[in-house]
Amino acid sequence: MCSDEDCAFNVFLTQLVRLVTILSLGALLFTSSMIMNVTFGLMTGIGTIDRLKKKANDTIGDAVEEPIPLKDVFGIGAYWTFLFPIDPIFDNYDQVMGFSTPQRLLR
Repeated sequence: MCSDEDCAFNVFLTQLVRLVTILSLGALLFTSSMIMNVTFGLMTGIGTIDRLKKKANDTIGDAVEEPIPLKDVFGIGAYWTFLFPIDPIFDNYDQVMGFSTPQRLLR
């Protein structure tokens, strides 16, 4: 764009680029932190709030949680279906959700 030596960006554009760069880095750090939190939760089988409660009660060593299988997250359908906003299919829906509705119990 600027092939001339006299060409320079004005102060407003320079500050705007700096602001967008800082916001982008913040969004990248936040997103990567959330991805690592979910990955840790899947690997350990315990959520952040439960982990903090166990740490506060000094029962973190008594943890018996197992890793969460990926089929309980993505379902048993084809692998490409997790890209689309459709309901996943689970082996045992009630076990994955942790509860059952009265309509499902009457089946």
